[in-house]
Amino acid sequence: MSAPLSLILNPDVEHTFPPADDADEDCMSVGSEPMSPSSSNGHDMDTDSVRAQSPCLSLYSVTSSMVAEAAYKQEFGRALNNHSEVYRLPADEPELNRLRKQHTILTKVTGKYSPLMAEVMLEPDFEEPGRQKKVVDLGCGSGSWSFDVARDFPDSENIAIDLVPMQIGTMPPNCTSEVDDINLGMEHYYNHFNVAHTRLVASGVADYRKLIKQMSRMVRAGGLIDVTEWDFNAYDEWFQRIEVDTKVVCAPWWPKWLAFAKESINAFGGDINAATDLYDTVVETRNFEQVSYRDSWLPSSPWKEGDAFNIGIGQGMLEDITDFMDSGRPLLLGRGYSEEVVDTLQVNALEELKANRSRTWIRLQSVDGIKRKDVPPARAFK
Repeated sequence: MSAPLSLILNPDVEHTFPPADDADEDCMSVGSEPMSPSSSNGHDMDTDSVRAQSPCLSLYSVTSSMVAEAAYKQEFGRALNNHSEVYRLPADEPELNRLRKQHTILTKVTGKYSPLMAEVMLEPDFEEPGRQKKVVDLGCGSGSWSFDVARDFPDSENIAIDLVPMQIGTMPPNCTSEVDDINLGMEHYYNHFNVAHTRLVASGVADYRKLIKQMSRMVRAGGLIDVTEWDFNAYDEWFQRIEVDTKVVCAPWWPKWLAFAKESINAFGGDINAATDLYDTVVETRNFEQVSYRDSWLPSSPWKEGDAFNIGIGQGMLEDITDFMDSGRPLLLGRGYSEEVVDTLQVNALEELKANRSRTWIRLQSVDGIKRKDVPPARAFK
């Protein structure tokens, strides 16, 4: 039987409801959209960048003497970044620990780097032979990928950019942390990097096509763009997308939780179509050659019997998803969904995953390419 609607929906948010006889007795009705979608971060997305009239460097580079409290705000019991209203996942130590463990899982499945990485890093710079190789990771999270590059290529210079400062004590000497909102534009880094990398940042990016366009200008001739995203959907064991909506709260619970998260990301201005459009977006810049696309499939839990590798990955993903649902609470609660709805989704989704009733995959979509050497270099703002 349905729980009382007053317990499910946030009383501070206006809702409408379907007729009573339309409701499924085994489901909770959510009604209409909980609140008006955000207009991303308030920027005019028709312009190339909000920095265009007054170019400047990143919001700040992090030094050991910096007091970083200004980078955070507290919401729903978690510390969120204080620079962007688009990205609504936490930026606290529990989330960084989740991202560190997630990096280990993703490395096992997708490999540490693009297949083109070693060649780009070992060949001389096309425009200036002898120039130090420079690498950027946009939306670096825990910084694990940047740290790997810094250690594997000790002669390189690495810049890790995110909305909050990195943990300085763990950084290799050839790695720098910069705090910035990449939605503001990256013109100050045009024609600067031999490798531009980003992974799983679409939930905090208001216009992903513009990001790729700017990354194409950040990369130097002969350099590498390397991008990975996911589409916020669950896929069944036959790799077919599971279609669900947010009209009611009911099974299948893990796909349903993702549907609520995806709706919330979209409402706050994140680009939920980035993964689906990724290959076309890179190709459309006309700045890259050797463009390749890769799918990677990760089991949501250890359900793949007789497959030791995927059982191990699935166990890691189950732990990651458990923490991810906790991290996703500020996103869903901030959207206006009640604690009753969020708790019901989370508890049932985890029970479904732990019992291996949700035999599902998560799909990662990756694209890389080499910057054409006949493309004139973009001029950086100084």
